[in-house]
Amino acid sequence: MADVVEHPETDYERVQNSQEFQQLRRRFRNFVFPMTAFFLAWYLLYVLLAAYAHDFMSIRVAGNITVGLLFGLGQFVSTFAITMIYASWANKRQDAVAERLRRHIEDGEIV
Repeated sequence: MADVVEHPETDYERVQNSQEFQQLRRRFRNFVFPMTAFFLAWYLLYVLLAAYAHDFMSIRVAGNITVGLLFGLGQFVSTFAITMIYASWANKRQDAVAERLRRHIEDGEIV
């Protein structure tokens, strides 16, 4: 029977297993996954309406501007809005923690 050789935990594994990193990752996922789901649902709604609700999407709002055009432009607006929301959120909630974790790693103070 072969002996199982245990290797010492690497720095990467220590960081990954640290409470601080786990909290950072959890906070990131709690923000990103719902935001991604929201955007994908919004995009799917636009695609489905464009494919199956021609009458609704072709309603003229003003001049040559239709509901479909507004929804399409809304896709661009929501992309920029999500980016700005994420950047603001990351600046307030993530960056300081990530910076502190980076300093601990570089100083060899990984717990």
